[in-house]
Amino acid sequence: MLGIIKPFRFKHKLMSFDLTTISLALSAFPWAKFRTKKGGIKLHVLLDNADLMPDFVHMIEARMHDCKALSLLNLKPGTIIVMDRAYNDYSQFGEWCIQGVYFVTRKKSNAKFSVVEKRIPPPRRHILSDELIVLAGDRADRCPDTVRLVRAIDPKTGNIIDLLTNNLELGASTISGIYRERWRIEEFFRLLKQNLKIKTFIGTSENALLTQIWTALTSLLLLKWLHFISKSGWSFSNLASMLRMNLFTHRNLLEWLDDPYGSPPLEPVPEQLSLKL
Repeated sequence: MLGIIKPFRFKHKLMSFDLTTISLALSAFPWAKFRTKKGGIKLHVLLDNADLMPDFVHMIEARMHDCKALSLLNLKPGTIIVMDRAYNDYSQFGEWCIQGVYFVTRKKSNAKFSVVEKRIPPPRRHILSDELIVLAGDRADRCPDTVRLVRAIDPKTGNIIDLLTNNLELGASTISGIYRERWRIEEFFRLLKQNLKIKTFIGTSENALLTQIWTALTSLLLLKWLHFISKSGWSFSNLASMLRMNLFTHRNLLEWLDDPYGSPPLEPVPEQLSLKL
């Protein structure tokens, strides 16, 4: 999507924000009513693109509007947050402009605006246009700042993508590259669902459900850290599978990471700690 991405040269912290929906049986979870016959909750995640670890996680009922989670974020000035157009919120955009936080998102097809300035797009970069605009229409007064509209074309599919951002300094090709980095959070959700499958829930109350999901996320955090410090060079899925097979084996975890196929000790070495009485 939008070509091959090279390492960014800017020093801004890049964060991706998106959600995944966890479907629930409405008969068992009536408090999580989503549709007529379905239930569910939304898992909002703010991912740090530098280490691909979640910086913020929030769970709400699936029927709640996506934008409600934006007000819970605490982003430092200079941060770039990339998200899909479901999070278009002019009030939040206006606050970020004041706070010095940059956003990159897709423009909604029905968004109204007026063009202030047209810039010359870079040659041979799949950029069709680069314009400074002022938002118009309903609630546009909540984001009165001049923003930017970058129109890019996907060289693989030919789809045209309109990107909205309040960063007026970075190149248009960099803005399109930043939006492409949003696939990192899709990769995180796929990793979560493939390796930490919750087959059954231990309870049907809201507290029981959230506790189990938080436990799964904590497990993912620990697994990703072990994968980071491991020197064996194996894939994340292999690490998760091998770790399950060795849960009841008494051995040094850090030593096992570097030599996973070594023979385990025949019996654990007794360790009696002395208490200072």
